[in-house]
Amino acid sequence: MKITQITLVMMFTAMLFACNQTKEKMDDKKQEVEAIFPKGEKGSKDLFTGNAYPTPLLNADSVYNTLIGNVYFEPGARSNWHIHPSGQILIITDGVGYHQIEGKPIEIIKKGDVIKCPPNVRHWHGASQDVGLQQLYVIPDTEKGIVKWYEAVTDDQYSASNLKNEK
Repeated sequence: MKITQITLVMMFTAMLFACNQTKEKMDDKKQEVEAIFPKGEKGSKDLFTGNAYPTPLLNADSVYNTLIGNVYFEPGARSNWHIHPSGQILIITDGVGYHQIEGKPIEIIKKGDVIKCPPNVRHWHGASQDVGLQQLYVIPDTEKGIVKWYEAVTDDQYSASNLKNEK
């Protein structure tokens, strides 16, 4: 009977070790998210770092002066700094990423989050280093303008945000 108990303990320990090893291997892989909407064309390298795929879903018109679209960010991809004259609402539909309003700490964003970017305030957003991000964006009152783009978020700014948020 003692041999059986020892054997069971050894088997259980081996299984735990194997599960832990598998988890570590899975964590090393970058994770892309599943696209809900068509992925569309790759965004301009003048506006995005990495692979981002912005796709308009609803263009503003005389009845609905709101623009709605989707952006799929592969791991490590992000927007440049930018502003929206009427602000912007982000609805995170999958993945994990970062959002920063200039002068404030970087925020981790994930599936189910809703973020309000205030009017005329510089900000950026994108995927985490290891997990992709998919977001819907809503830009209201488009008669005031849609977006003004600025410089890229540097690798140092982005890397610093990762280190700060993942401790």
